Amino acid sequence: MSDTLPDAILDQLFRTARSYNGYLDKPVSPAQLRAIWDLMKFGPTSANSLPARIIWCVTDAARDRLAGLVSPGNAAKVRSAPVTAIIGMDHAFYELLPELLPHADARSWFAGNDELARTTAFRNSSLQGGYFILAARALGLDTGPMSGFDHDAVDAAFFADQPGVKSNFIATLGYGDPASIFERSPRPDFERFNRIA
Repeated sequence: MSDTLPDAILDQLFRTARSYNGYLDKPVSPAQLRAIWDLMKFGPTSANSLPARIIWCVTDAARDRLAGLVSPGNAAKVRSAPVTAIIGMDHAFYELLPELLPHADARSWFAGNDELARTTAFRNSSLQGGYFILAARALGLDTGPMSGFDHDAVDAAFFADQPGVKSNFIATLGYGDPASIFERSPRPDFERFNRIA
């Protein structure tokens, strides 16, 4: 059994971590992006499906193109962040299952069942998006996940060469500017939203 992590780490990952609207003028390196992936890839997914596909918008051109496809309130956030990640999902993820889950014929579970493939891709890429946020926080970075954007336009602009991949959500990434956030919104106690059956 694993030991409980120290409070300082739990604070960094959860209790004092925030979603940022703006970032300090401090770059994020390609090595840091790789380090995020190298942590998040170990989070569990159904049948080790790993359906997330990420476009890391680092250049001004990529961020400007993406900013033109998000809701007006999100455009400035995308332009000002050093990186914005597009978390996509590969609906044909099952084609890689012979490699990713070699001890079972997992491809046959999804091939020909488009609805199961879509729901599995969505659920598990969403999980991987959560792992992305935690990995970034563990590495001293901050994120600003958002869903206010034109999915079809983002797919056409960024995933045209991967027709089976669709966008799930986007997240800015960098070193959060404390001046860009407001007081934390409520987080109710256990009893409010939970039952032990």
